[in-house]
Amino acid sequence: MFVSVVIPTYNRKPILEKCLRAMEQQVLPAESPVEGYEIVIVDDGSTDGTVAWLQEKAAEFPHVRLFEQDHKGPAIARNFGVTEAKGDTIIFIDSDLVVLPDFLHHHGTALKKAYEEKGSDRVFTYGRVVNTCNFEEPTSEPFKVTDYSQAFFATGNVAIAKHWLEAAGLFDTQFQLYGWEDLELGVRLKKLGLSLVKVPEAVGYHWHPPFSLDQVPRLIEQEMQRGRMGVLFYQKHPTWDVRMMIQMTWLHRVLWGMLSLGGRLNEKTLAPLLQWLIDSGRPQLALEVARVFLNWYNVQGVYAAYAEMERQGA
Repeated sequence: MFVSVVIPTYNRKPILEKCLRAMEQQVLPAESPVEGYEIVIVDDGSTDGTVAWLQEKAAEFPHVRLFEQDHKGPAIARNFGVTEAKGDTIIFIDSDLVVLPDFLHHHGTALKKAYEEKGSDRVFTYGRVVNTCNFEEPTSEPFKVTDYSQAFFATGNVAIAKHWLEAAGLFDTQFQLYGWEDLELGVRLKKLGLSLVKVPEAVGYHWHPPFSLDQVPRLIEQEMQRGRMGVLFYQKHPTWDVRMMIQMTWLHRVLWGMLSLGGRLNEKTLAPLLQWLIDSGRPQLALEVARVFLNWYNVQGVYAAYAEMERQGA
């Protein structure tokens, strides 16, 4: 199989360099089903010099093919990447993911084994994602309970035959805000009969900067956007499973309402505790505490968007 690694990027030049250098160091044993690979970069209108840097360093990244678009979001960028990809197999990763040298080999081996066992290629593989804020040595981070994911199809680390993406219709470009475009595509892939095979050996280390209070407004806005996109997800697939995923149930409303004391535990009232945890060298714990009010904002965003949808439909 020939693999096209599709990576959308937007203003992430420092970590993108680590991502690409790791991808260029892939080791493919003679027995590997992966015969070769390319790295399809779709720059989504970056303003941090990403394109100029890639063009200048092109000789250092022989597998990279660079494409550009105006800032339109990851769904359109990934569709662009798939359209331009030469491979029969697509691997999606994010531009802040750093992988190990055997990453492609493990995805390819797992896909080949699953194809042979099922007698069909109606399958995709999902690798392990480890979250880390260690920029210097991201691959030194151990797997944590909070890294566990139950997502069916998430583009942080997934491999799939290209023709199934085309059969499903690629990513829905209505998802222009934050969240859900990959899981929504996953619903359509499931309807086509595809199943998930987890490959923990194909591990990627997802870097993000250490949590700080100045990130809170952006995180709140992301949760509100996720709520609005969640309702779009539900409009397309009005099922109980989707309601559970987007947190549009009375259970989530009660749970996060209770944990946040009806919104009284928020970015203002919890700021001293969060700052103390950050100053104590525990930014990840601070982020987990912040999720109490971030999830409350998400639930509020879901119900606000749903009410607006009903008003427009009335």
